[in-house]
Amino acid sequence: MMHARILSKEVLSTEVAPDAAPADGAHSESQHADPQVTALGRFAAGSGTSLSGDLFGSVGVRSEKNISPPKCLLAESIRKGDGVGPVAALNEHRGKLLVATLGISDVVERTGLTVSVWGSADQVNWGSQPLVTFRQRQYCGVYSVLLNLAMHTDVRYLRVQWSMNRWGRGERTPLFGFEVFLEESGARVSGSAVA
Repeated sequence: MMHARILSKEVLSTEVAPDAAPADGAHSESQHADPQVTALGRFAAGSGTSLSGDLFGSVGVRSEKNISPPKCLLAESIRKGDGVGPVAALNEHRGKLLVATLGISDVVERTGLTVSVWGSADQVNWGSQPLVTFRQRQYCGVYSVLLNLAMHTDVRYLRVQWSMNRWGRGERTPLFGFEVFLEESGARVSGSAVA
């Protein structure tokens, strides 16, 4: 999945080598950092969780144990033309308010991509309308929309469908590199909350 990794100043300061002395001869707090705190800082930075406040006191970690990890609906790859992704079981995401995220990493100019998420109770009937549709996109980026499954309690499975088009002169074949994943609404906020 595409995640930006941002390290806070506190995390960076704890990763100084323990035997490195500051230029002015004074000892910094980072030299006496607890190894578990330093590892927690690296873990939080790598998982998209931000740390704030006093690193050696209260550290911001997930305060809610019931936040489910992100779910991949469509793995990142290069695709040409229209298509349908694999069926994904909702499991712990069923009936919740979710954030669907479309990450586009590759494009061909003068082409457009429209992605929609469809739901089913039995993997046979996918309905006549998608649960949510991303606006048509022409550029690389990360785009998110809310998907309220509390209004669709019968939905147990999801799948992604996409269509591509082109315009202008030339024989350009539409091509996009993209992925789609789900997270619970508030998962990023809960992951960065200060205890």
